[in-house]
Amino acid sequence: MNPPSHSFVTGLRCLVCNAQYRYGNQLTCPACGIDGILDVQYDYDAITSIMTRDALARRKFDQWRYRELIPILPSAELPHLQIGWTPIYDVPRLASEIGIAQLSLKDDGRNPTSSFKDRASAVGVLKAKEFGFHTIACASTGNAASSLAGLSAAVGLRSVIFVPQRAPEPKVTQLLIFGATVVRVRGTYEEAFDLCRVSCNTYGWYDRNSGTNPYLVEGKKSAGLEIAEQCASDLPDWVVVPVGDGCTIGGIGKGLQEMKKIGFIKRVPRLLGVQAQGARPILDSFRSGGHLVPSVPDTLADSIAVGTPRNWRRAIEQVKASDGTMISVSDEEILEAMRVTARLGGVFGEPAGVTGVAGLKRAVNEGMIKRNESALVIITGNGLKDIDSARRAAGNAIDIEPKSDLLEKSLRELSII
Repeated sequence: MNPPSHSFVTGLRCLVCNAQYRYGNQLTCPACGIDGILDVQYDYDAITSIMTRDALARRKFDQWRYRELIPILPSAELPHLQIGWTPIYDVPRLASEIGIAQLSLKDDGRNPTSSFKDRASAVGVLKAKEFGFHTIACASTGNAASSLAGLSAAVGLRSVIFVPQRAPEPKVTQLLIFGATVVRVRGTYEEAFDLCRVSCNTYGWYDRNSGTNPYLVEGKKSAGLEIAEQCASDLPDWVVVPVGDGCTIGGIGKGLQEMKKIGFIKRVPRLLGVQAQGARPILDSFRSGGHLVPSVPDTLADSIAVGTPRNWRRAIEQVKASDGTMISVSDEEILEAMRVTARLGGVFGEPAGVTGVAGLKRAVNEGMIKRNESALVIITGNGLKDIDSARRAAGNAIDIEPKSDLLEKSLRELSII
């Protein structure tokens, strides 16, 4: 299928063998199989002459303002929900706690279903409609599922979601309220992913899995496009991203690289990719320089609990292209990051959402990031998505009889008065 003449997409490139393919409903490279992740290619010269600062000044503040760099039809009817252009907050008290000169948080929990994944699902549902599908499916540990269910409801598609049994109940509830068919798999995320892929082929559903669908990453990269525009006059030295499957940091890195390519920024911030200690196969591959070795994930950060990440090459490629690095953090560090991010930054993130804050602190302490540098951390999901972990991080309420003397005693014990 050829793109419309006014599309800026020029084709698809395999990240393994560099083979080029024409635009169409193709997920992976036929020669390389499931490992052959494809990357969407664009005519950047043409985009540079159209997507100018003056042009952007007249556009709505959402992810579609970068439409030339997102592979959707010019005639596509966009979802009515507000997606993207999430706020960036300067958080000096949190910066002081971490020990860095300047720190800002980009709160992607402000998207419609409270996570970064809405950026990808918005593109996914439009591609499903473009290619003539009526049902769209994905496997997810939670956020991608929630976002697909919500965006499918917004555009009138049926959604089928495969989740591992460990998926937090609030996320499953969110799926059901949007009308998704939820398949809770008694197994790992990887087993849910494989069952979803087989089911898409068997029943003719559109496969939204961003690990293998080349178009979903193009939605995720909109965060990188936004950071470049929002911070153009004062780019951070580092952009810090939690890493699970690899497509989020891969997309953000691509977005930043593209904004440099078309002249919006003069340099690309260095990427710090952060994995949970119990799910760090991409970090291990990054350090060894070898192929990815799958692992069994063991972390409370369910959104990045991926033992067999599909987009690991893209992640490593973008980290290296930015002269960045990677690090891992423990679950205890993640819980602490939930507390300090909320109390010193005013942003309530789920465990995976604040993993970048934990990673930044460790990177500063280990000298990987200098104390006189600046950083921007992506908060990828709202803390209400995982209340059990939030309870573990938050501590306990004061529980007393309604008596003033008991209140005073409790307040003194807590050094409140």
